[in-house]
Amino acid sequence: MEFIWNDGGRSSAGFVGLAGDCVTRAIAIATGTSYRDIYQTLGKSANKTVRNGVCSSVADDYLRANQWHRHSGNDQAFDAASLPRGVVITHLEKRDTRRGGHFCCLIDHQIHDTWNPMDDGDYLVVNHWTYAGAPPESTLPAIGPQRPQDNEQVLTQNEFEKILRRLRALDTTASNHASTEGEKRNALRMMQSLMLRHNLSREDITEDDNIESVSYTRMACPVNGRRACGWEKSLAAYVTEEIFPMVQWYYGRKQNRTLFWFYGPVDDVRNCRLLFRELLLTIATAAHLQYGGHSRGSGASYAEGYVRGMPKQLTQTPTSLAEDQAFSQSALIHARTLAVQQAAVDWLRLECGIALVMSRGSGRDQHDPDAANRGKRHGSKHDLSTVNGRKRLGHS
Repeated sequence: MEFIWNDGGRSSAGFVGLAGDCVTRAIAIATGTSYRDIYQTLGKSANKTVRNGVCSSVADDYLRANQWHRHSGNDQAFDAASLPRGVVITHLEKRDTRRGGHFCCLIDHQIHDTWNPMDDGDYLVVNHWTYAGAPPESTLPAIGPQRPQDNEQVLTQNEFEKILRRLRALDTTASNHASTEGEKRNALRMMQSLMLRHNLSREDITEDDNIESVSYTRMACPVNGRRACGWEKSLAAYVTEEIFPMVQWYYGRKQNRTLFWFYGPVDDVRNCRLLFRELLLTIATAAHLQYGGHSRGSGASYAEGYVRGMPKQLTQTPTSLAEDQAFSQSALIHARTLAVQQAAVDWLRLECGIALVMSRGSGRDQHDPDAANRGKRHGSKHDLSTVNGRKRLGHS
């Protein structure tokens, strides 16, 4: 099934920061209702903020009240064959652990989410909901993510944005050293009252150098074989370290194939995955043409040398006058990169239920130095170029 990145309108509704909001997101996408309205409605039902998720019973009550029909998934595999076409909300759980529940919206067998559960390959459908349709006089929103906002929705969204701005202003007052103790206490009391009234948390209003407003995703790139080749891992490391430093990667198996997952900011992940696939095909094809393969023997040595020979990112030596300024800019860029990387790790754990562990594999027995040197020469012919600020690789 095709994957389409969609946050359900969370960012446009003014929410910031990481959240395990799959229930709110799936319902907002499926019904066409604004994310903010779903967030507040579910929060009132759960009597708490739904930032980090909500019980499936709360979602079930909301959907039943709005004429959605629940169907048992019979623990079938999450694929197109087990689900109807049209707009469908699915409740998924892991096959073995029966943990890591996730809500996801499908529209005509297209997955609308911030990551693709199909990549894991071990999700089962617990239940799914379909919408039978509303009578003409119903005010239930039209189905689908492209529903235009009506005047009432625009008005309430403007009011909600005022609330967020008010909360952020109060937060600034409460944390300002120049404020008196009385001003701080009053600001904190008003913040608490507003957040309780609208089922918000501090994380919903806090912004940290735009890090919290970055949208994240993860995408997989499959390679052949149950084991990842050493040069494929080196290539993933090269692309993420030299070309897209805010993207990180890991790998695992799905049935008889190995998957490389890239996660981080949405646009960077998309471009990183495309570049990785492009270079993967280029190197593997070159190894096949010259040595008949890329996973063992001389072909693998050639591919390893090719990746090692690819140029590292070039940096200009600053002049003495601009040295301090250049160092300061470099430090800021590095600090932001580290912050985005850590936020992506937190997002992966919170949203996808994945905590990564480090492992070491054994080295390859056979190595052909001549093939490796030849690959290194060919890899060195790649050259870094910048197009609209995006560093790409191309043959020189």
